[in-house]
Amino acid sequence: MKLPSHDAAARTPPEDTGHRVQLPRYPDGPLRQVGRRLLLALLVLVLTVLIVYLDRSGYHDNADDDVDFLDSVYYSTVTLSTTGYGDIVPHSDSARLTNILLVTPLRVLFLIILVGTTLEVLAERTREQYRLNRWRSALRDHTIVVGFGTKGRSAVQTLCAGGLPKGRVVVVDPNHKVIESATSEGFAGVVGDATRSDVLLRAEAHRARQFVIATQRDDTAVLVTLTARQLNKSANIVAAVREEENAPLLRQSGADAVITSASAAGRLLGLSVQSPTAGAVIEDLIQQGSGLDLVERTVVKSEVGRSVRDTDDLVVSVRRGHRLLAYDDADASPLQAADRLITIVRAPLPQE
Repeated sequence: MKLPSHDAAARTPPEDTGHRVQLPRYPDGPLRQVGRRLLLALLVLVLTVLIVYLDRSGYHDNADDDVDFLDSVYYSTVTLSTTGYGDIVPHSDSARLTNILLVTPLRVLFLIILVGTTLEVLAERTREQYRLNRWRSALRDHTIVVGFGTKGRSAVQTLCAGGLPKGRVVVVDPNHKVIESATSEGFAGVVGDATRSDVLLRAEAHRARQFVIATQRDDTAVLVTLTARQLNKSANIVAAVREEENAPLLRQSGADAVITSASAAGRLLGLSVQSPTAGAVIEDLIQQGSGLDLVERTVVKSEVGRSVRDTDDLVVSVRRGHRLLAYDDADASPLQAADRLITIVRAPLPQE
């Protein structure tokens, strides 16, 4: 096998060798929650200091009989955080009533904030594990994308434009920054080397419907394909290679379809030179969700027995079993109920 030269992403070593699953995070994370609670605790403290200072004449200080602002801060601090030391005490009826109606509820609120924050931090790992277990138990027939570079990201965008929910996409990449980027877009991610079976098992590879392998190196793509096929015999595996001579090896490794990225880009470049309009049409067809879309669909009941040319859509090919028939093939018509049509349709207009 000829190994392609490393590009910038391939030269970057994995920054995290641990194999872990990262689920999409909500904007209101734990740090923001802790910061908000600390601010609330500070406001409670300031309010208590203000209450004590305004009624300082009703308090008695065993040290100098005078309660100033510093004494008010000290009394509020020890009162909210503990039961007090008894060196500063309310002695007037108004001060005692204020302690009963205001200071004591504030003390309870302060303790709730502190205890709640502590429990929140301690329970974060438990909640994350619960989310992970629930996610794994519900994950079925999903799509695993190995490599979230330009090819992988474009593949995911096309799949999502075709109706695939983001919750059914799992991205696998050895770089934790890449996974953080994927999770910020709403995808689940697994940090690790996809050539290892334990990493793919964390992505529930044995229950996946399809794999998109878009690694930076052809030899890595071969190893990932072998591992994926070993774990899942029935999944549809689509892999990208840089060099045309490596495509047969990918197919022998278990890939159902192999896309040669360098050759495909070169052919599109050549077509665009010969006919810029034709190149623009092809680019439009492969860009899902805008202009014209190339889609595969089943034959509807009203189309069974009719000619390919009598359908409502522009049919390019007919897939019948394991055969792919061109639209002008004599065997393509009449259409059968089990056929699948590859058609060109106009993409739906975006909703306002």
